[in-house]
Amino acid sequence: MTTLVRPDELAIPYNKPQVPYMSPDLVHPGVLNEWLTDDKLWVPVTKTVSFKPLLLNTTAGYYINLLRVRQSGVLSRHRHSGGVHALVLKGRWYYLEHDWIAEEGSFAFEPPGETHTLFVPEDVEEMITWFHVQGGYTYVDPEGIAVGYEDVFTKLEMARNHYKEIGLDADYIKSIIR
Repeated sequence: MTTLVRPDELAIPYNKPQVPYMSPDLVHPGVLNEWLTDDKLWVPVTKTVSFKPLLLNTTAGYYINLLRVRQSGVLSRHRHSGGVHALVLKGRWYYLEHDWIAEEGSFAFEPPGETHTLFVPEDVEEMITWFHVQGGYTYVDPEGIAVGYEDVFTKLEMARNHYKEIGLDADYIKSIIR
């Protein structure tokens, strides 16, 4: 026998308490407009590469951020320890190892274990991509020898240092950590 589930059409909120010790909701208004133009919140990695953390989940080992690149060429060669989801908001990029191009409005999934070299084409003045990174990256040379790494904890440290330097109090960084 099949049971049909009817949608609850009554505009009545849930009456019971939420699960104890659950993290609070996190909502950032204006992520696709005001956040893109507020330069002080972009955490510099190099003179032409920066990121804006949206969520740094230290208990689950992932982060979600906006990545901005303002220079063409190779950004990095890296291997993923977890899956990565990407949504291109502006510009385009691709991996030297693949024949697809991630352009504005594109979604990409990168599986754990994937190693590739991110390249921004010469005619792209600015690339901005939303990334959800599970686990971290190991930066490698062309032969796969590890030369560095990045994860939620290195992102947290870079963001904490930058926000302290520009005068934001510790509560700002705490607001994006879960």
